[in-house]
Amino acid sequence: MELETERVRLRELVTGDAPFILALLNDPDFHRHIGDRGIRDLAAASDYIEQGPRQSYRSHGLGLLLVERKQDGAAMGICGLIRRPQLTDVDVGYAFLPAFRRQGYALEAVRAVLDDGYHRLGLERIVAIVAPDNQSSLQLLARVGMQPVSHIMMGEQNCLLLAQLDAAISALPRQE
Repeated sequence: MELETERVRLRELVTGDAPFILALLNDPDFHRHIGDRGIRDLAAASDYIEQGPRQSYRSHGLGLLLVERKQDGAAMGICGLIRRPQLTDVDVGYAFLPAFRRQGYALEAVRAVLDDGYHRLGLERIVAIVAPDNQSSLQLLARVGMQPVSHIMMGEQNCLLLAQLDAAISALPRQE
């Protein structure tokens, strides 16, 4: 599966992306807002890719994708749809390295993933889970029409569950 926008390309993760995943999952902001996945070496990063995103592609036809800058192929982040056993709906998740934040790349990637979910996969509702203190993510998700609808416990972390309003879904620009 591959998605493109004006500036980014999203593609399935492969075990060769382990060095990038190791760096991303050990970013202090990732630990603070998403959690420590315990990935400390390349072997663990490869296992994470195989048992997480790649397994999700096989089982559900969706998952976290690598986000690359089209201009130079730089790996910037991950973004995709996740099916979690504790949620009724699929959720959109994303994380970017610090050097690529606040430049609109995440917004482009999230819009492309939402468009794919609603149009190709035929999903009726996509949600997001956000730590209440993650203002950047709350602002980004508000830009795609998501609003907090409840609190949810994810493990031991209290999170906000956000959902899109129907009007926001129909207003999403289609990615060609």
